[in-house]
Amino acid sequence: MPQQVRGVIARSKGAPVELTDIVIPDPGPGEVVVSIAACGVCHTDLTYRDGGINDEFPFLLGHEAAGTVESVGEGVDSVRPGDFVVLNWRAVCGQCRACKRGRPQYCFDTFNATQKMTLTDGTELTPALGIGAFADKTLVHAGQCTKVDPGVDPAVAGLLGCGVMAGLGAAVNTGGVGRGDSVAVIGCGGVGDAAIAGARLAGASPIIAVDRDARKLEWARDLGATHTVDATETDAVAAIQELTGGFGADVVIDAVGRPETWKQAFYARDLAGTVVLVGVPTPDMRLEMPLLDFFSRGGALKSSWYGDCLPERDFPVLIDLHQQGRLPLDRFVSERISLGDVENAFHTMHAGEVLRSVVIL
Repeated sequence: MPQQVRGVIARSKGAPVELTDIVIPDPGPGEVVVSIAACGVCHTDLTYRDGGINDEFPFLLGHEAAGTVESVGEGVDSVRPGDFVVLNWRAVCGQCRACKRGRPQYCFDTFNATQKMTLTDGTELTPALGIGAFADKTLVHAGQCTKVDPGVDPAVAGLLGCGVMAGLGAAVNTGGVGRGDSVAVIGCGGVGDAAIAGARLAGASPIIAVDRDARKLEWARDLGATHTVDATETDAVAAIQELTGGFGADVVIDAVGRPETWKQAFYARDLAGTVVLVGVPTPDMRLEMPLLDFFSRGGALKSSWYGDCLPERDFPVLIDLHQQGRLPLDRFVSERISLGDVENAFHTMHAGEVLRSVVIL
C-alpha cells in the first residue's frame, strides 16, 4: 500500500521550503523504497529551490543520503530489504555508447524510478537528482542504491552521495593525482576540502589550499592541506608557483567555478599540468583567453562531473578507508539537524558557516 510520510519540498521558485505530507508508492519493477537515516544539505538543493536547475516544481529536495532498504519491486536482486545503502544519482545503464566503450562513469542514460512520488492531493513531485531524500522514505531505482558496511555512521556515509564524492573524485579520478604530485585547490568549501582529502589520500605533496575565508582555510588544513593561501592578501597564482619551486602545481582544482578562478587554476599549473573544473558555473559565465596560451602550456583541461565516480566501485572502498581511519569523512559533518531545519541550513551554508549540515531522521 502507498505510504504517507513527511518530506521537504520547494513549491515555487525562491520560496522558503515546506515540510509537508507526501505519498510514496509501492515499488514497481526495478524500484526500491528506502527508509532514510541521514541526508546532507547540498548547494544543489538550494539551486533547485531557486529554479536554477529547471522549473519542474514542486521539487522533493535532498539527495546526499544513506538509509535502509525497506521494500523492493519485481526483478530487483541487487539489494534486498534490510540492506544499508548510500543513494547515488548515477545508476549506469550498461547499454549506452559510453558504457559499451568501457566508460560507464560517463553513462548517458542513467536510471531513475519510473513512478512518481506525490503530494497528498496527487500533485506529482520532481525528486532532486532523481532521489528526493529530505523525507522519511523515498522511491528510487535499484541501481541508485549502493550497499556499504552498515556499521558506518549514516551521516557520514550519505555525504558520498554528492559533494564529498564530487571533490574527492575530482582529485583522484579526474585529476589522476598520485604519490608525490603537487596539488592546489581553489575554493575550500565542502567540495574543495574533499578534493584536498582525496589528494592527501593519494599521497600528494605539497597540497595547497586557496580561499578568501580564514575559517575555510583552517578546515582545509585540518583535512590535509600542507599550505594555505589567503587570496585576499596574496596573489594566488604567484603563491602557488612559489610553493612549487616556481613551476606551478601538477594538478590544480577549481572548486569555485568562476572565470576568474578558472584562469587562476590555468596559470597556476605547471607546464603539461592538469586543470580540473569541479565548481559549477552559471549559464551566463564566459571565458576569454589567448588561444596561444592553451597551445603553449600543453597538459589537460578537464571538467569533473560527480567526481567521475562509479558508485559500486568507489563507495564501499571509501567507507572502508574511513573506518580504517585513513579518510576523515566525519570532519565534514558540521551539524546534525531535523527535517524542519532545512531552510535555515540553506542560510548557514550560503554564509559559509558549515562544511555540511546533515538531516538526521
